Amino acid sequence: MTRPYFSQRRLTTLALAVALSSAPVFALAQTKKLGDSAWPTKTVRIIVGFPAGSSPDLTARTLAEPLSRALGQPVVVENKVGAGGNIAADYVAKATDNHTIGLMINGNMTIAKLLNPKLSYDPLKDLAPISLIGFSPLVLVAPLNAPGANAQEFFVAARNAGNKWSYGSPGVGTVGHIGMELLKGKAGIDPVHVPYPGYPQVATALLGGQLQMSMLPPALANAQIKTGKLRAIGITSSGRSPLVPELPSMSEAEIRGFNLEIWNAVAGPSSLPKPVIAKLSALFSEIARSPDIRKKLFAQGWQVAGTSSEGLASRIKSDTALLGGIIQMRGIKND
Repeated sequence: MTRPYFSQRRLTTLALAVALSSAPVFALAQTKKLGDSAWPTKTVRIIVGFPAGSSPDLTARTLAEPLSRALGQPVVVENKVGAGGNIAADYVAKATDNHTIGLMINGNMTIAKLLNPKLSYDPLKDLAPISLIGFSPLVLVAPLNAPGANAQEFFVAARNAGNKWSYGSPGVGTVGHIGMELLKGKAGIDPVHVPYPGYPQVATALLGGQLQMSMLPPALANAQIKTGKLRAIGITSSGRSPLVPELPSMSEAEIRGFNLEIWNAVAGPSSLPKPVIAKLSALFSEIARSPDIRKKLFAQGWQVAGTSSEGLASRIKSDTALLGGIIQMRGIKND
C-alpha cells in the first residue's frame, strides 16, 4: 500500500532533525547563518599532493569528517602525488565541477610559478584562497657536537667556516632551501646547499655528520633533540612557538628581522562561485578552531589559524614577496 505524501514528508523532516541534532554546534550555527544553499549537490573532493600518512594528508582527513557533517554530503580525500604538490594544485586549479578543492602547502600557493615559469598553473591567478588552516616554524638544528656553547657562538663558528660547511634541504625551491638562503643573508654565513629527497634523509645526513645544519619541521626535529641526537639552535619564527616553547627564536640568537614559517591551507579553483568560497571559508575556519580539531592539528605539528579567505590571501601576498625576493636575489630555479 502506497504511503500518503504527507507521511513521507513528515518522515523526511524527522530524519533531517535527527541528523542535525548529532552534528557539531558550529555546523548548526553555520547552517543558520549561511541560509538554505543548494550547494553542495554531490560528493566534495579534497585533493592532496602528497602520499597517505604525510602531514598534508593527515590534516585533510582530520578536516574531512566534520566538513561532511556540516555540509550533509560525503567528503573524500584523494591523493595526487608528485612535483612537490604541484600536480595536485594544477588539478584543483583546472577543476570545473564546483565540488573539488585542495589541501595545499605554502609553496604551491605562493612561489611555484616563480621557481618554474613553465608551470602549467599560476597560483596567484588560478587558485581561490579559502582558509589558512595551520602554521609552524621550522627548527634550525645541528649535529650534537657542533661548535659553540650557545646559538651566538654557533653562528660565529658558521661565519668563520664560510663555504666549508654545508646544509641540507628536502629539495631545490622548498621552504627549507629558501629559508636557509634567507638566513645566510641575515646571519652572514655561507654554507653550501645539498638537496635531498625529503626531510628524513636530511635528518639522517645530519646524524651522520655529512651536514652542519638544516631547518627541520618541529615534530621531526624534536624527536631527535629530545633523544640527544641533534642540537637545536633556534626556531625560524620571530618569537617562541607554543609548538616548541622551550626553543629560542632567531631574535634570541641575535639574528634580527628573521621570520619564516611553513603552513597549509585550503584552496579551490578560481572558477569556484564566490558564495561557495564564502561558505567553505566560514566552515573551515570554525572547524579548525573547534577544540577537538585544534587539539588534533596541534598534535600533528600545526598551530591553528582558521582564517577567512581574505586572511589567507593576505598571507599569500606577504610570503610571495618575502620568498620571491630570495628566489630572485639568489637566482633559484626548479624547472
